[in-house]
Amino acid sequence: MASYFQDDSRESQMIELFGLIKDKNEGRSGIDAFLEIHNKMVPFELKTTSKGSITTVRDFGPNHIKKWKDKHWLFGFFHKGREIYKYGSPSMMQDWIETKGKYIQSDFQLAEILPEKLTLLDLHKISGEKEIYSFLDAKVIQKNQYSKKKYLELMDLEGGYSPDRMLKILKARAKYIIERGSTLNNPHIPENYFSDWEEISVNHAQTLRKLVSMYLQSQDGD
Repeated sequence: MASYFQDDSRESQMIELFGLIKDKNEGRSGIDAFLEIHNKMVPFELKTTSKGSITTVRDFGPNHIKKWKDKHWLFGFFHKGREIYKYGSPSMMQDWIETKGKYIQSDFQLAEILPEKLTLLDLHKISGEKEIYSFLDAKVIQKNQYSKKKYLELMDLEGGYSPDRMLKILKARAKYIIERGSTLNNPHIPENYFSDWEEISVNHAQTLRKLVSMYLQSQDGD
């Protein structure tokens, strides 16, 4: 818990030091902060560490690849009594993101393929053979993954579910389980990934704006 609050405090420090704008809807948008530059709001992912490597997220999956593809990164290294900051553009982070994406790709492909192999016979083995399945039958399969409202919306018969609808719920559960097992648990970005990146040690806000501006200009020229 202490580490969480320490990281949060350091990220707030970074936002102030680099002239970033705190995202008031961070919980919903998943964006830590923005840099307003060239009439654009550039999204930033903020990461801090007291070690050499950077921790990322608990369950890394395809959604993170999509979310991070166009993000800019700002890293704070609080290590051995020093404070070092480094900026990573989307292109600078591309190799690491793509490498992790390739590592989990086949597992998530299995999550798309295998659930569709389930049949009514499989459903009968798990939930019994019935003409109508109840709310409780469905919840035994999908547990708390669905809200009560979602369960009710999925009912295609009065007071319950047809075998075909129940099979659909079973397939959704199988897909969820495989995907959860396919995520990476907090993949680290190793220290050597940043070794030749420019350190930002003075004029923090101005230097960051210069680096971001250079990146944006390079993209406009493509």
